Amino acid sequence: MTKAATLLAAEEGANPLLPHTFELVVGIFSFLVVLVVVGKILVPRIQKTLAERTDAIEGGIKRAEEAQAEAQALQQQYRDQLAEARHEAARLREEAREQAAQIKAELREEAQAEARRLVEAAHAQIEADRQAAFSQLRTEIGRLSTELAGRIVGESLEDEVRQSRIVDRFLDELESTPQAVR
Repeated sequence: MTKAATLLAAEEGANPLLPHTFELVVGIFSFLVVLVVVGKILVPRIQKTLAERTDAIEGGIKRAEEAQAEAQALQQQYRDQLAEARHEAARLREEAREQAAQIKAELREEAQAEARRLVEAAHAQIEADRQAAFSQLRTEIGRLSTELAGRIVGESLEDEVRQSRIVDRFLDELESTPQAVR
C-alpha cells in the first residue's frame, strides 16, 4: 500500500473527537498566551476602570447627599430670613401706626391751639371794637347831651372844657346806675 493509503487507513482508525497532538500543543500554547495577556494586562485595567467607576458613583452619591444637605440648609436659612423679614415688616408697620397716631395727636393739638388763638384774637378784636364803639357812643351822647342841655337852659354850652366836664359827670352817673346798658 502506498503511503497515502496508509495515512488514510491510519486516519480512519483515529478518533475524530481527539485532535492531533500538534494542534493540541498549539492550542494549549495559544490558550496560555491569551490567559497571560488577559490575566496580566486586561484584568488589572478592567479592575482599575471598575474601581474608578465605583469611586465616581460613590463620590457622585456623596456629592449629591452633600448638595442635598446644603440645599436643605439654604432652604432653612431662607425660611429663617423670611420669618425675620416678616417680623421686621410687622414691627415697621406697628411703628408707622404709632407715628401716625402721634402725628395725628400733634396736629390735633396744633389745630386746637390755633383755634384758641383765633378765638382769643376774635375776642380781643370784639373787645377793641366794643371799646371803640363805646368811646364813639360816649362822644356822640356827650355832644347830643350838650346840645339838649343847651336848648333846655337856653344858653350855649360851646365851651369845650365845660362841655367835657358835664358830659363826663353825666356818663359817670349813668354808668353807676344798676340799669346801665353796655
